[in-house]
Amino acid sequence: MDLPKLFDLTGRKAIVTGASRGIGQAIAEALACAGAEVAVTARDISSLEETRNRMKRAGREVRGFSLDVRDANACAEVIAAAAEAMGGLDILVNNAGYEEIRPALEVDEALWERIVSTNLKGAFFCAQAAARAMARQDRGAIVNLCSLTSYVGVPTAAPYGSSKSGLLGMTRALATEWAPLGIRVNAIAPGYFRTTMTDIFYRDEGWQEAMLGKIPQRRFGQMEDLAGAVLFLASDASAYVTGHCIPVDGGFLASI
Repeated sequence: MDLPKLFDLTGRKAIVTGASRGIGQAIAEALACAGAEVAVTARDISSLEETRNRMKRAGREVRGFSLDVRDANACAEVIAAAAEAMGGLDILVNNAGYEEIRPALEVDEALWERIVSTNLKGAFFCAQAAARAMARQDRGAIVNLCSLTSYVGVPTAAPYGSSKSGLLGMTRALATEWAPLGIRVNAIAPGYFRTTMTDIFYRDEGWQEAMLGKIPQRRFGQMEDLAGAVLFLASDASAYVTGHCIPVDGGFLASI
């Protein structure tokens, strides 16, 4: 058994949505370091410059595409264009996401639409477009970015939790439907990682202290903590794994 080869992504073509910063940026770098050719997307293509520069410094080239995942037609067109530019598609990481903290009684239709369309609708139509490309080669791996809110209720995050719970259900449904096409669909659920989107929480030292008390490993996640789980699900190492979500949370879910 050639274990290194199981995790080797040399020659694979990958797309990571929402890769201008944070988790998406880290995942794109991890895939590239494992040998994949990577395309990244963001609503504003200029915001991808940092990601592209980081990859260049590491000796990796990356293609950038503008994509607002709330637009289903754009999802179809951009994913197809990226796959064509790379000469195929083996991996899609649905990372693009949006969150805004607001009490449920104050959520309006515009906020609900913005969050759910980005996190759930966008992920579906990107996956659909990717599956069309992957089906032509009878192989592919899709990794969705779920959340702890896919499993537990979090106050002031009703739209976000709804979208991420839906994404977990979508992961399972697509995994069963697309397995005959050779396409695996899995997810990861990051725990507490400090990103631009979550920074508002980390500014509160009291919140940090309380949350660390709930995490068995007694630390917050670092971006490199996500690399192994994503590479596993994107590679042949997980060839017989589909329809599952791996929490990357320092033991948080296991302890409640």
